Amino acid sequence: MKYKDMTHITLENIGGIDNISHVGHCATRLRINVKDENKVQKETLSNLENIHGFVLKNGQVQLIIGSNVGEAYNDFMEVSGFAENQISNTSSQEVEVEETRKKGFKFYVNVIGDFSAEIFMPIVPALITGGVILAANNFMINYLGVSPESGTAEIILAIFSAAFSMLPVYLGYTIARKIKLSPIMGAFLGAILVNPAINGVEGLDFLGIPVVPVEYQGSVVPIVMGVGFMYFVDKHLEKFIPEFAKFLLKPFVTMLIVVPFTLILFGPIGTILSDYVGNLIIWLMDTAGFIALPLLAALYPYMVMLGLDKAIMPIGFNAVASLGYDPVVMAIGFISNLCVGASALAVSRIVKENKEKSGAYFSFGLTGVFGITEPAFYGALIGRPKALIGTAIGAVTGGLVAGIFGLVSYVMGGAPGLFTLLFFLNPDGSMGNFVLSLIVAATSIMVSFITTTIILKRDERKEIKVDNKIEEGII
Repeated sequence: MKYKDMTHITLENIGGIDNISHVGHCATRLRINVKDENKVQKETLSNLENIHGFVLKNGQVQLIIGSNVGEAYNDFMEVSGFAENQISNTSSQEVEVEETRKKGFKFYVNVIGDFSAEIFMPIVPALITGGVILAANNFMINYLGVSPESGTAEIILAIFSAAFSMLPVYLGYTIARKIKLSPIMGAFLGAILVNPAINGVEGLDFLGIPVVPVEYQGSVVPIVMGVGFMYFVDKHLEKFIPEFAKFLLKPFVTMLIVVPFTLILFGPIGTILSDYVGNLIIWLMDTAGFIALPLLAALYPYMVMLGLDKAIMPIGFNAVASLGYDPVVMAIGFISNLCVGASALAVSRIVKENKEKSGAYFSFGLTGVFGITEPAFYGALIGRPKALIGTAIGAVTGGLVAGIFGLVSYVMGGAPGLFTLLFFLNPDGSMGNFVLSLIVAATSIMVSFITTTIILKRDERKEIKVDNKIEEGII
């Protein structure tokens, strides 16, 4: 176990297993919710081996692991022996800590970000696979002579469909798991929504109440609202159904209540919200796109830090569903990730005298330009605020090019970077938007790398001059 020692040290410095209320992870972070964050030894956790950073916010310890976070999570769960179903009811101490925690705007922003991260990040590998394979399919059909009716194209489209069309199933599972419901019940609701007998079918009714036809494939809002409603139904049924009948009766009654509400109420609400979001995005990009994109691209690394990048993913999904393309979410993520990775690569050159650090930073940078930026951001950049100036300059420059010429993504997926370049290829085969994405990528990488290098070298020269003056007795 690579993370065995890390687990033991972590447990010792967060107050032990009795201080843990939940353990989860996203694409790069091991997330450990603690009952009393006063027991967390921040300095020790900040210097753990095999981690690239440490964050403590809203009672959650976050260890920045990188792409091996799944392995770290498995090792932690096995070594610690933690199991949520063995945790007793909330203690009075935990309630007291929760009540005294300041719940301002920042608190709720973090809650939304953390919630979004834990429900979306487990799905990201499927989204990336589906997005890349659809983009590859479009490329093969338009430029390599592959027939859209061929078995190859049909299989590829089936893989894409399984990733995106079944999104309500995956989200139902992850949301239910997050809010302590049976995950299968959440997935079950998602499967009902995408069932061909319901999805987009006209003329349906339930007990005489008409059901508005809604396309649930790839939708987000209806399943979120449906599983949220299921939580309250489940809690109330828990009180009234006798213990001996819960196993059979509670799931049946739950779905009998939740499904009609979701189809009759939440589905139409989700459609209306999606339309409003689509119209808002069109208005924003038409009126201020050349300003909005560079600003959002420069802020995106800090959105990732707060977990808000996951919170805005539904905007991208809604845009693709209603407009056929996403002009915001994937574009700003694409530009920002390239800039973070490029700045980390610049840092690796600045510290080349230290081969171990240089090699690690180069690895972080390379991973960053391909879409996973947290190791680069926490491991190479956040301790060098001036390097982040170079990142911001690159993001603003790339964002201006993208905003002025109207870069859009035709596929929505996670971890935008060089690996997802084909997301910008128009399904009709035209190359204009794809060429623009290459120009934006080259601009973002070069400007970030060069400006970060110049800023850090200038800073290094200033430090050398100061040291020389100290040695000469001038200072």
